[in-house]
Amino acid sequence: MQLYVADLHVHTVLSPCAEIEMIPGWIVRAAVEKGINLLAITDHNASANVAAVSKAARGTELTVLPGMEVQTREEVHMLCLFDTLDQLEAWQAQVDQHMPALENKIDLFGEQFVVDEAGEFIRRETRLLLTSADLSLKQAVEGVVALGGIAIPAHVDRKAFSLIANLGFVPPDVPVAALEITRHLTPALARQRFPQIDAYPLVQNGDAHRLEELLGANRFMLAAATVRELRLAVQNQEGRSLQI
Repeated sequence: MQLYVADLHVHTVLSPCAEIEMIPGWIVRAAVEKGINLLAITDHNASANVAAVSKAARGTELTVLPGMEVQTREEVHMLCLFDTLDQLEAWQAQVDQHMPALENKIDLFGEQFVVDEAGEFIRRETRLLLTSADLSLKQAVEGVVALGGIAIPAHVDRKAFSLIANLGFVPPDVPVAALEITRHLTPALARQRFPQIDAYPLVQNGDAHRLEELLGANRFMLAAATVRELRLAVQNQEGRSLQI
């Protein structure tokens, strides 16, 4: 078993709401300096910078999980985490089929940059990313799970783009692995404030849009940095565990 200090919700400059400092090399350096050795890159409805961050992490002790923060039809944000870039690419193809044909308005939403591992400009993403895919929460979770991934509704304690704010409960027929809370409250306080989440495992991430927001609050004991191991850890099964 190995201790993994993890932040599973990190944006890059592909997300229009992220700061320009969120380029691969700087993300990796900031994570290592904070003692984080497991990151998931989760841009809004997009994944084009994940491979670049993975390349930037080569030669370090940092493991990068491929991911995305999808926005469902209900305007719920959900983390989608995978083991491989091929799985993420397959998920991206599904999401793309359900994205509206809208162009990003830079002055309103911000830039959406695809970069290489050194942070060098490759292209702009011209389609609007800050919008909902025409996928229900149930469809999205089932799609992620079918590809071997893990689905975690994001920042459930927030007043916008969250499962509790928008639906008021966790649908019992949706197989989420855990729920994410923000840095602004403890797991105990979250369960007290939102009784409807009490039965679910919780993770706590930085939702980092700038380097100072990398959190590293999750302490996972895992045999390897994989989706299967994360699923076991949040359930405290087979010797795997999670402490926040």
